[in-house]
Amino acid sequence: MTQPFSFTLHATDGAARHGAISMPRGVVRTPAFMPVGTVGSVKAMYMEQVRELGADIILGNTYHLMLRPGAERIARLGGLHEFARWPGPILTDSGGFQVMSLSGLRKLDETGATFQSHVDGSRHHLSPERSIEIQGLLDSDIQMQLDECIALPAERSEMQRAMELSLRWAERCKTAFGDQPGKAMFGIVQGGDDEELRARSATALAAMELKGYAVGGLAVGEPQSTMLRVLDATCPLLPHEKPRYLMGVGTPQDILRSVARGIDMFDCVMPTRSGRHGLAFTRRGRVNLRNARHAEDPRPLDEASSCPAARDYSRAYLHHMVRSGEALGGMLLSWNNLAYYQDLMAGIRAAIAEKRFADFAAETEAAWQAGDIPAL
Repeated sequence: MTQPFSFTLHATDGAARHGAISMPRGVVRTPAFMPVGTVGSVKAMYMEQVRELGADIILGNTYHLMLRPGAERIARLGGLHEFARWPGPILTDSGGFQVMSLSGLRKLDETGATFQSHVDGSRHHLSPERSIEIQGLLDSDIQMQLDECIALPAERSEMQRAMELSLRWAERCKTAFGDQPGKAMFGIVQGGDDEELRARSATALAAMELKGYAVGGLAVGEPQSTMLRVLDATCPLLPHEKPRYLMGVGTPQDILRSVARGIDMFDCVMPTRSGRHGLAFTRRGRVNLRNARHAEDPRPLDEASSCPAARDYSRAYLHHMVRSGEALGGMLLSWNNLAYYQDLMAGIRAAIAEKRFADFAAETEAAWQAGDIPAL
């Protein structure tokens, strides 16, 4: 008999929650950060490294994988886990965000989105049913409903239209998903920056009795204060006993402040994208390895880090790699950044379990504010 999908809360501290999502392919400790494996790879990383850093789950992208190499091909090759050599759980997004961002290359109506591929110009139609079908072919463990994500700021009428369409699509995705033992489909709360629309969306989705809920349409250019205000209005309306996922977020500070409001899951390209551009995340804040101040600094990026990229390589070497455009520079800094994010999540989980999350958050932010060690 297949192990069921389940979510267990181990501890709470204020609104912050520590728990575990159990699935046949493994347990996801929450709060969790999911490295983004857009096309079946976490950029500049080996999957073994990602696993060793403490990641329990990664994210795959429906839009990109349906275009290349194709969901049916991946299915013939054993599914995304086998294809990418990732044995643990995988969450796939619905493809909606990427399709909506194509703007001039897509047409939206009640049936779904018709769009032109950015790869070869071919035309495709992504309906709620097709999105779920593709995610099933990929054999992902958590599948997201198709939704319409609009850019902010936007007119209230536009936010309401997109929110209501997303609710209708959620019903269709639920029907298409059916009963898949050990797997889950999550709904996505929409409504822009309007608290009343968000409340309507959250309440309607909760009534669908899904296995998890995401908050989408944030981290799309709005101020952090707006994002947090929306979370303050939305999280209390989501079922307490189900996991909550904030999509596409974010910076370490975004994560800390969202955990404080009851979010359990995160994903973002920021750690790997920043690493490829020479920016490191550390317990002392951000460090730009492109800066000349590092050119003759023999010290490591962070002597206390558990990650060899931060602990065993000099700043001078990392600076040289970045400035020379060497691929190794991006690889080392991506390694460091994902290690920092996973260490941050482990610290958050421990702090919630010990009822000291507020102190942990304050100490962590104070260390970022204090800044990097002075140059030699």
